[in-house]
Amino acid sequence: MSIREAHSSDFTQIWPFFREIASAGETYAYPQNISESRAKEIWINHPRCTFVWEENNLVLGSYYIKTNHEGPGQHVCNCGYMVSPSARGKGIAQKMCIHSQNVALELGYKAMQFNFVASTNVSALHLWKKLGFSIVGTLPKAFNHPSQGFVDAFVMYKWLAT
Repeated sequence: MSIREAHSSDFTQIWPFFREIASAGETYAYPQNISESRAKEIWINHPRCTFVWEENNLVLGSYYIKTNHEGPGQHVCNCGYMVSPSARGKGIAQKMCIHSQNVALELGYKAMQFNFVASTNVSALHLWKKLGFSIVGTLPKAFNHPSQGFVDAFVMYKWLAT
């Protein structure tokens, strides 16, 4: 198992779990019918860099890191993480988040912010809090969950620099 920087060609392995997660509509604010080309643009082409979690030449997870805002906010990065449903419960998201914090510091970021964490995404909320992130804002009824309707979304933040 290893975490390495993603290549454009890795998206062929990312796309099946990206599509499954996006089409469920439960955790990411992506269109449920997002096209493969648009997903690749968001996940591979637009971020500052993207990484994959690989085991036996299989990509089981991925994350991106990008600048959250330019100018006076350019010291804060944003990340997104996805783990293949078949690989959940193995600590992959936790290891990718820890890795991303180290990469963020190497890239010169001082803080990390998650802009839109659905309040119903209990496992992610638990993990991010365990890793030192705090809820710094609540967006009332900002996420339209497919079965629970309008639920809150949270902004989560962690200062990384010492």
